[in-house]
Amino acid sequence: MAAPALILARVALLLFGATLAGIASAQEVPPPAYQLAAQCAGIPSTVLYAVALQESGARINGRLVPWPWSLNVAGASRRYASRAEACAGLRSALRDVPPTRIDAGLGQINLGYQKHRYRQPCDLLDPYDNLRIAAEILREQHSPGEDWLLAIGRYHRPAGGAPAARYRRSVDQHLARVLGRGRLDADTRRALP
Repeated sequence: MAAPALILARVALLLFGATLAGIASAQEVPPPAYQLAAQCAGIPSTVLYAVALQESGARINGRLVPWPWSLNVAGASRRYASRAEACAGLRSALRDVPPTRIDAGLGQINLGYQKHRYRQPCDLLDPYDNLRIAAEILREQHSPGEDWLLAIGRYHRPAGGAPAARYRRSVDQHLARVLGRGRLDADTRRALP
């Protein structure tokens, strides 16, 4: 009984934080959950939030916000109203396609390639666990002094190439929005707080 209330409180905090971020002047402040996960991993919260906007962004009341109960199954996006519904959808997807074709949660963590990072597939639908894992992956993909967009591209596609380049361009637009600036140069992206 306490678990559903705790889950709802966590989601309310995530969505409330996203709403507050939209109220900020031109710059968006990543919600507290993003700040915490980013701080623990030693990465900029703006980078984590921009990646989540790209990975699981959903339009809610005309505003793009990351949605915690998102799946991508074999290239098709699916959004659910609750964690329980998303978990059922995830279990069903695992019966139909290999885990390497399924991404889950705010950071769209791949079930097959990242299986060493979770115990049960539905664990990836916990927003805090998902953000922690996404932040860890971003940290692992980043080299000190490097433009964060390079790490962002490797987050999506470690092998690089055209898919990573397209992804970098998309996330760069979200990052510029979050920072309240136009297009960012490489020096600015290297020095992100």
